[in-house]
Amino acid sequence: MAMKLHDPGCDTVREELDVLREVLQPPGMMIPLRDILELGCGTGDLTRKIADAWPRARIRALEVDRIQLGLNQTRNRHVNIRYEFGPAQAIPCEPESCDVVLMFKSLHHVPLDLLDTALDEIHWVLRPGGVAWFAEPVFAGDLNEIIRLFHDEHVVRQAAFDALVRAGNSGQWKQTREIHYLVPVRFSDFADFERKVMWVTHSDFGLTDAVVGRVREAFERHMRADGAHFVRPMRANVFSKRVDGDR
Repeated sequence: MAMKLHDPGCDTVREELDVLREVLQPPGMMIPLRDILELGCGTGDLTRKIADAWPRARIRALEVDRIQLGLNQTRNRHVNIRYEFGPAQAIPCEPESCDVVLMFKSLHHVPLDLLDTALDEIHWVLRPGGVAWFAEPVFAGDLNEIIRLFHDEHVVRQAAFDALVRAGNSGQWKQTREIHYLVPVRFSDFADFERKVMWVTHSDFGLTDAVVGRVREAFERHMRADGAHFVRPMRANVFSKRVDGDR
């Protein structure tokens, strides 16, 4: 299956959990979900939604930002979530111990020289027939243009896509789906945007007053009475680990 970095004609706005359900709960069948591994869980907002959607699954949510990891562990109220430290390039799991591995907007955060290693690690921890889900933001859209004023991710996002193409061509995986969609994003005001995007614990963007001023000016153009609304272009690539006899 040929992979496409971006579908500029995509106009379908969807919630991420709904797209994931489409893949893991297709009509007439359900992928076994005993053990789910999420890599780069961030604040755990989506992790909690996944835990509610599949309450019988055991979820290990890994994060490398130790400050955010500590917050997740302190606030955890889900008995089926376990927050742990661990990078995608050195996953602290047993081989063939996971049914599903999820990465939401985190593959491009893996060091560029370790992207292939991370994908090999994911293959290693998946059971045969297991599913790997890679949802990556596309370098496009109004929100992206604001963020690139202080944090340009064009190179790392392209590198993450290239690594997925290499993995898909390696013969280890079956490429099952590629889904392009738009995710709605809302910020109540610029302070909300600063807190969630600019002053995060996992990165130091070297922000100056001048840079913040330019970002604020660009952001305020999108403010309405109920906040600033955006849609973020996304691409989800779904691979499955080959089993004996697969073609």
